[in-house]
This record gives sequence, C-alpha cells and structure tokens, in this order.
Amino acid sequence: MPGTVRRILIAGAGALALVWAAGAAQAADPFKLTSSTLEDNAPLAVKNAGNNKQNPNCVGENVSPPLAWSNPPAGTTSYALLMVDPEGRGGLGVVHWVAYGIPASVTGFAEGEVSGPSDKYVGGKSTPGLAHYFGPCTPAGDWHHYTFTLIATDLDPKALEPGLTRDQLFEKLNGHAKGAAGLIGRFRRP
Repeated sequence: MPGTVRRILIAGAGALALVWAAGAAQAADPFKLTSSTLEDNAPLAVKNAGNNKQNPNCVGENVSPPLAWSNPPAGTTSYALLMVDPEGRGGLGVVHWVAYGIPASVTGFAEGEVSGPSDKYVGGKSTPGLAHYFGPCTPAGDWHHYTFTLIATDLDPKALEPGLTRDQLFEKLNGHAKGAAGLIGRFRRP
C-alpha cells in the first residue's frame, strides 16, 4: 500500500506540475502580430504595394496583407495600428496607415479588408492624407522597411475622433498604451 500511495502522489504531483507549467507558458506568451502571407522582415508581395497611377513608384494593387494578433496585455479595450516606412522621404519617414479604435474583440484583418474604409476601426490620417491602408510606393533602388505596429490600449474604441495623424494619436495614447507588437515587411520596386 505505501508503494501504491507513493506512485499516486508522484503521478498527481507530476500532473499538477504539467498543469502549472502549461498555465505558466500560456501566461508568458507574448503579445504578437503576425501575417499568414508575410514573415517578419520578409518582402511584401507586389500586390501589397500602392496603386497610384500618377506615381510610377506605385506598382501594386494596394491589397493590404492579412494581419492577426494574439495574447493582448490584460486590460486591453482597443487597439491602434500603424504602418510606417522610416526610410521614406529621404529618411523623414512616410506614415502609410493610421488606424485606431479597433475593439478588443477584433483579432485581425483579412487580406484586402483595410485597403479602403472599414467599420472595424477609426481612420486616422496618413502622410498621403488617407484614412486607410496605402501600400509601398518605393523608388527604385534600396529596400525600404514597412513597420506594422499594433498598440494595445485601455481606451474605449469610440474615444478618439477620426483623422488623427500619428503624432496626434501618440499624444492621445500617452498613459493609455498597455503594450505593443510589431511586424516588418520589406519592399523594393521590381
């Protein structure tokens, strides 16, 4: 009997350790932004590039890549999402997309879903003056990096007015940001 009790206690302790380890691993999972068509620091597809016919550097179809996120920080009630090319405009940067007021219940956008206005977010104001995704229009030559940054906030999704620039949004998010996740795509005109 003592051997049987010992085996049961050891098995029970082992099972508890596995449950605890699984819970600890789950709790430690990072806030993450991913795409099913874009690995971090990999090239964006040509179709993801902008399509302004007056600009010869806009060689794509302006199809936004699919984006998904998981494991938001505790207390997240909404998200903001930006896409920035830090090398654009000779190093001054180009803000390609400013979106915010994304409810915490939203866990991603399908391919092409944010290539135009959407009811899933409040549109800000990008460098080209748009309120939705606008893909790369990279000049010939070097690669540019397109940084997607997802910011978890404790703001109500309807708290901010439309049309905020990146800098205006950052002012409003000061003290309300819970954490961020990022993904980088690269693009060079073919």
